[in-house]
Amino acid sequence: MLTFDDLLVRARVLAGDGGRRVLLGIAGSPGAGKTTLAEGLVRELNGAGDPWVAHVPMDGFHLADVELDRLGRRHRKGAPDTFDAAGYAALLRRLREETDGADPVYAPGFERELEQPLAGAVPVPPTARLVVTEGNYLLLGTGAWARVRDALDEVWFCESDEDERVRRLIARHERFGKGHEEAVEWVRRSDERNAELVATTRDRADLVVPLPVPPRPSGGVVGAAG
Repeated sequence: MLTFDDLLVRARVLAGDGGRRVLLGIAGSPGAGKTTLAEGLVRELNGAGDPWVAHVPMDGFHLADVELDRLGRRHRKGAPDTFDAAGYAALLRRLREETDGADPVYAPGFERELEQPLAGAVPVPPTARLVVTEGNYLLLGTGAWARVRDALDEVWFCESDEDERVRRLIARHERFGKGHEEAVEWVRRSDERNAELVATTRDRADLVVPLPVPPRPSGGVVGAAG
């Protein structure tokens, strides 16, 4: 059975001896636990020493609501064409290539309370030898998304119990302002359609990670939410 310690070892081996910067992608359907796993890996790998692992979520490349309104796509926010996939691929390429400067590379973040991207919110210092990035469409082979996969050294695909994944999605939407019926409708109409697409990319992953993974002896379950 795959454990969290197994994943830590695999990530360390992937990072190698500290030569070139390595990019690890974590993919999966909405609500599968990608963010929780990524944050757990970064936290444990960095430990109490100087940070050498950075976390860059794909969600910072959501198109702003004003642009989604202009394009007529806001009703299906979260679909592949509601992200700046080309911009994301360009950032990953920059993260791989710009490792010898004195300044960080800045990535956009995503503010859940506002449901909007925030420019320059995530600094990646030159000392980062491993960058963990996570999102739904890292393994999608169409359009600019294909360049995303090409920029990543390895991609893991997160799987979780489907009923629990949907429950978490509904709870997340309620936590950030939707009423229960609105949240259920959004998940049914939008999130689950996206999840079906993401599931078709599973076979392109280097590793499938069943979540939640068993905990470390002194820690909690990783990937149980998010």
